Amino acid sequence: MAVNRGEPEVLLTPAEVASLFRVDPKTVTRWAKAGKLSSIRTLGGHRRYREAEVKGLLADSGVNIGEEN
Repeated sequence: MAVNRGEPEVLLTPAEVASLFRVDPKTVTRWAKAGKLSSIRTLGGHRRYREAEVKGLLADSGVNIGEEN
């Protein structure tokens, strides 16, 4: 397993992912349970999603996202 020694990996909350896809956060959780999107669990049991994977899924789905200010 490769260790990333550069910038820390950006993780998104279910609400942030849901906002990008314009769906309910529960839908994002269902996608993770179905294996469409991998999630990381925090020590408190909350799900977090890798920004790079989410943006790749957005690109594959044809959703156009702009740069945030």
